[in-house]
Amino acid sequence: MTANGQNLHPSQDPLHDARARLLGQRGGVVWMSGLSGSGKTTIATAAAARLVDEGRLAFVLDGDRLRSGLNRDLGFDAAARDENIRRAAEVAATVRDAGVLVIASFITPYRRQRKTVRDRLGGGPFLQVFVDAPLDVCRDRDPKGLYAKAAAGDIPDFTGLEDPFEPPTTSDLVLDTASHDATACVDLLHALLDERGFLSNEDVG
Repeated sequence: MTANGQNLHPSQDPLHDARARLLGQRGGVVWMSGLSGSGKTTIATAAAARLVDEGRLAFVLDGDRLRSGLNRDLGFDAAARDENIRRAAEVAATVRDAGVLVIASFITPYRRQRKTVRDRLGGGPFLQVFVDAPLDVCRDRDPKGLYAKAAAGDIPDFTGLEDPFEPPTTSDLVLDTASHDATACVDLLHALLDERGFLSNEDVG
């Protein structure tokens, strides 16, 4: 394709199965959405650490990582936020294709964004997880001080305050972090990964 999507013909990856045999696993993506302060990255990091401890290759992809590098040219208006998510989904797809279990942590506040993510990633191993916590709980936690900055007028159109978060109507898993601690949430996620075959090596080799 050109910049508008024409004349490019992505080929099948001839090393896909060889990489799977080398790693002893196939890749997958867990996409975690939720308000700032809901606990997404805490859970993602702990879940990835557990997978690595079990001998699996796992990687956490989050908004701070991309915003400080690949997506540093993007602002925070609606169009830029959509592009941020589109690029993040492309990165997640590429890393998944390399055979890695990707746990992506992005606010992803709009239903159209989550549809973009599912449309791009749903053709392979993929889960959408909603990390659910009430706004008041997230605001009280405020681990990065962002709610305080938004209240002071330093961050306009902050998600959950001036800008809406549209709760998912369907998810593969909902993690209520107001009622469950990070360890319990990781246990629930790990159980779903096992149930959905993400942790199986039966078709590798």
